[in-house]
Amino acid sequence: MLFRPAAEADLDRLLGCVVDESISWAHPDRLLSFLESRNYRYDRIWLAEENGEILARAVWWGFAGEERPLALDCVYVHPSVEDRVGLAGELLRHAHAAFGRTPEYHVFVSNGWREDPKASAAIAWRWEAAGRAGLTEELERLRYAWTPGSPVPEPSDRLVFRGDDDDEVFVDAFRQVAEGTLDFHTRQALMTMDPVEQAREDVRDNRSMRGDRSWWRLAYDKSGDLVGVALPSANDAGPVVGYLGVVPAHRGRGYVDELLGEITRFHAERGVPGIMADTDAGNVPMARAFERAGYENVSVRLVLSADPGAA
Repeated sequence: MLFRPAAEADLDRLLGCVVDESISWAHPDRLLSFLESRNYRYDRIWLAEENGEILARAVWWGFAGEERPLALDCVYVHPSVEDRVGLAGELLRHAHAAFGRTPEYHVFVSNGWREDPKASAAIAWRWEAAGRAGLTEELERLRYAWTPGSPVPEPSDRLVFRGDDDDEVFVDAFRQVAEGTLDFHTRQALMTMDPVEQAREDVRDNRSMRGDRSWWRLAYDKSGDLVGVALPSANDAGPVVGYLGVVPAHRGRGYVDELLGEITRFHAERGVPGIMADTDAGNVPMARAFERAGYENVSVRLVLSADPGAA
């Protein structure tokens, strides 16, 4: 069995890898579009090949212009393969070794997927394969959508929102918001990173998104104290709630609704066709805030990641 990154000459065969299971995947239109935008690259598509036939394919997504892939987007194994778990796990291990890191695996499923035999079966073997390749941490994130016709929150009468051109000001705000956060990825990162470096990485990641840097806002109360951060942003699919959080000293006062309201109102005033947002299933306060703001839970994103404490 040959394990290798794809090349441009493989394109026709890559397009022939078809997933007919109830799971998100890199279908031909997505593959072509993201290769053109460079969110996919041939060196981020790995193949298991035998006698010239592709028996497995894994596709990673990343920001255009960034060297590192951020997330595994699709795992395909040919129906003729008996040990799908074993082959997929080995393919992922070869790719991780080449990348020098273990990117997360993101899987989009519908609500109630556990009660859907086809969806749960499609996820089960991929979940096991990912675990064999080191992705042992499991997280469920809820995807929310705001659409025109939903309420647009009124401006806050308690907070003043201001931009700031200095990224280090946002680094300090992100650092404060991260203290005691319910966000899984931030807590996980802080297990191995200095809080300032973790905040700086978050700022860099947010700058890599399609939203304009000029949209970012810091929230202050009437006395001038920093209350939180509100970042409207965008990804390849459109407008998103990029980031928001309240600093520890001001939690428990309902400010999360006003931060989310500022982001929602900003996008709505631009006449966008919708706004997407994600939060961890375990972050109940944030989920409730989305629901109060008129966002609807439309799907689930499963995230499998490496244990940061593992050797």
